[in-house]
Amino acid sequence: MRNRRYDELRPVKIVPNFQKKPYGSALIYQGDTVVLCSAQVLENVPDWLKESNSGWVTAEYSMLPGSTETRIFRDRGHVNGRSKEIERIIGRCLRASVELTKLGPRTIWVDCDVIQADGGTRTASITAGFVALSLAIRRLMKEGKLKENPIRYEVAAVSAGIVDGKPLLDLSYEEDSKAEVDLNVAMTADGRYVEIQGTSEKEPLTKENLNRLLELAEKGIMELIKIQREVLKNV
Repeated sequence: MRNRRYDELRPVKIVPNFQKKPYGSALIYQGDTVVLCSAQVLENVPDWLKESNSGWVTAEYSMLPGSTETRIFRDRGHVNGRSKEIERIIGRCLRASVELTKLGPRTIWVDCDVIQADGGTRTASITAGFVALSLAIRRLMKEGKLKENPIRYEVAAVSAGIVDGKPLLDLSYEEDSKAEVDLNVAMTADGRYVEIQGTSEKEPLTKENLNRLLELAEKGIMELIKIQREVLKNV
């Protein structure tokens, strides 16, 4: 049962530096979805970047065994296709926020572990992943390893969909499971799209409804970016 407006985010809370060992970390609560993101720094880059003097940002994503009612088996030497797809999306979105040449020849690895899943785990990972990434970069600057901040744009993400013929923002699992259309959107703070994933389950999606969903997603993303800013300002 939805106890909020069609254009309203689920309650969101981001806890910065939830873990003390990584260079940056953030725990996000978005409704009943809970994701822990940690950012660690490696003083090297993939082989194909070694001559470029450019840095790299990448991500891993996994759902912990207790994150759903049915036990999720841990990835042990084999990452399932869904997880691989999602971590590529997270990596692309986080890289879009950074000027990689200013990062220097190092990699920031953002691990996103879903503690509890109730819809929107990939979008919550992007939103919290950006906070963890920002904190890691802040520490690199404090240690004198970076001369200037390589972050170009804030990035956040949210889902939107059509459920029972109505557009809704930030779908829970129950809403997502019966959605006629499911959309995941990532945007920069200046309103540009980084990722749009959309699927129509029953009726083909009209251009009018697509535009309505994109407007809903933009509204939610700008609210999430405000939350990110407030969290980072107070650390």
